[in-house]
Amino acid sequence: MNPAAILTRLGDRAGKDGPLPPVETWHPEHCGEMDLVIRADGRWMHEGTPIGRARLVHMLSRVMRREPDGSYCLVTPAEKVTIQVEDRPFLAVDCSRVESEPDQTPPGQTQPGQAELGEAEPQPQPQPQPDIWQLVTDQGDIVRLEGDTRLTLSETPDGLWLPEAPVRFGLAARLHRNLYYRLLEEAEMRELDNGDQALGFMSDGHWQMLGVLSARDLDT
Repeated sequence: MNPAAILTRLGDRAGKDGPLPPVETWHPEHCGEMDLVIRADGRWMHEGTPIGRARLVHMLSRVMRREPDGSYCLVTPAEKVTIQVEDRPFLAVDCSRVESEPDQTPPGQTQPGQAELGEAEPQPQPQPQPDIWQLVTDQGDIVRLEGDTRLTLSETPDGLWLPEAPVRFGLAARLHRNLYYRLLEEAEMRELDNGDQALGFMSDGHWQMLGVLSARDLDT
């Protein structure tokens, strides 16, 4: 099957702009495998040849999801085809820190009789809120590291343990090397219970893990 044929079947549903197609609600029959591989460096290869049309890659990425068994597929309402992903389907290529607005706590209520006596309660001061980092993937997804959306370490095909971020539909983004080094400049070190040193930073008041230095390596 040709990748462009999938988009032809979808029509406007795979449009570049607007909301994502509801691929999590589509449950068509499995129609086999497509010779399409997403390389660890972010290149999309069809039958061994890079897909040079960035728009085509972007639109295909909007109809991709990960199955419960860990496989990756492209989905339409009528068919589903399996594709191969060497590491993670997306790369996080940029980031920014969003400064949070102070928490504007509603003013307290005055007690009966205070207004007449001029004894109004002191107004609570706005409380600073933790900043939030957000990532941008190579396909334009914006991932805010807040709540349960956090960086976690996972193993790459090269055997390294590097951070990834959840994106959508079970898909994740590996940090591009340049972005990884940028975030290392923001990193602080924390000692773990086993003596290892964890590298990371805070976002939305939660620790975002970038890597771990073992106590054994630190002693050498």
